Amino acid sequence: MSRFLSYSPDQAYLLPPSVKDELGSDHLCFFVHEVVEWLDLSGFEQEYSEEGGALYAPELMLKVWLYAYALGITSARRLEQRIREDLALRYLAGGAKPDNWALSAFRRRHARALNDAFTQVLELARRWKLGKLGTVAVDSTRIRASASRNRIDTEQGLRNERARLRRQVRQWQQQCNQGDPDEGAGARVSQPAMERLQERLASIPHRLEKLRKSGVARLPRTDPEARWLRSREGFLVGYTAEMGVNDEHLITAQRVTQAAADNHSLLPLVEQVKQRCGRRPRRVLADAGFYSTANVRALSEAGIDAYVPDSNLAHALNRGERLRVGEVQQHAEPLWAMRRKLQSPAGRKVYQRRQALVEPVFGVLKQQRGMRQFRTRGLAKVGCEFTLACLAYNLTRLYTMI
Repeated sequence: MSRFLSYSPDQAYLLPPSVKDELGSDHLCFFVHEVVEWLDLSGFEQEYSEEGGALYAPELMLKVWLYAYALGITSARRLEQRIREDLALRYLAGGAKPDNWALSAFRRRHARALNDAFTQVLELARRWKLGKLGTVAVDSTRIRASASRNRIDTEQGLRNERARLRRQVRQWQQQCNQGDPDEGAGARVSQPAMERLQERLASIPHRLEKLRKSGVARLPRTDPEARWLRSREGFLVGYTAEMGVNDEHLITAQRVTQAAADNHSLLPLVEQVKQRCGRRPRRVLADAGFYSTANVRALSEAGIDAYVPDSNLAHALNRGERLRVGEVQQHAEPLWAMRRKLQSPAGRKVYQRRQALVEPVFGVLKQQRGMRQFRTRGLAKVGCEFTLACLAYNLTRLYTMI
């Protein structure tokens, strides 16, 4: 008798009748299925008109995308392949096989409905007594756009390109005047190639106008809504992703902007927390990039205990130093009060929570789940991507907590 178990890959029946028998009843895909079934998805349905052919059900598309982002799958083509091969995704798709075009279209078009779903998941967390709002830590990160940093329009670069194209057109015209452009020296530039040169030349005024309207010195050509931003790794072409995270590491506010600086984003994020969670947080923690006297004053007037150091104080805190008393007293009252609070032992202990709350969330999204670069182009579309990633993160966080 052989000591080896039987092996027959060509057998007709490989899986048990129930998916739960194979994956286990506590698998993540069943949790995603149950949560999406609980959500009100009317916002997705309203995005479609009554005309056209049959469509995949919104709950199907939302389930497979949320599960995909939970696994770090951000490519529609990759997701199309995994739906055919992965048992959990096959279950969530109900046996359907949506292609990458349908998957991409769903991800691009449902900005408002995805935000509604994000808010509903936070409501579900509060029902389960998991959405506490004692402290909210705010931070931002730069995420690369789906654009080349080598294809950038500048005003001087466009003028140089226009001059070069004009010289090429004049040379071709001179060759035509000297003889047949399809023979001899004129054969170097064909008629179709010259038509393409003239089209590029005609597009330069439009590109110049777009650059001037954008208000920036350098505009990415493949994604004109992306911006040239500074990050820890250097300058990149991308967007700024911002979020607020509560004590239980749930994302309570999120958005994507074109901003190169963060100080104008603190109050909108706090207001978004109020809109999504029903009330303002009791305490807000943010790094020096979000500091401004107006921000500190507005949070104080709203009854929010803010811990937001200015850049000089943040430098001292990071080095474990203390600012001189004389230097502190030279500044206005809000700045003086903030420095005094953060230099106290209790204030430092509270502020240290910021790093432990929000930065691990960004680490999970970027390192484990592939959110180092957006797949789509345009501010609205990358906003949908980031909302999906944050929604999937909250679901996995709830899954581990219940």
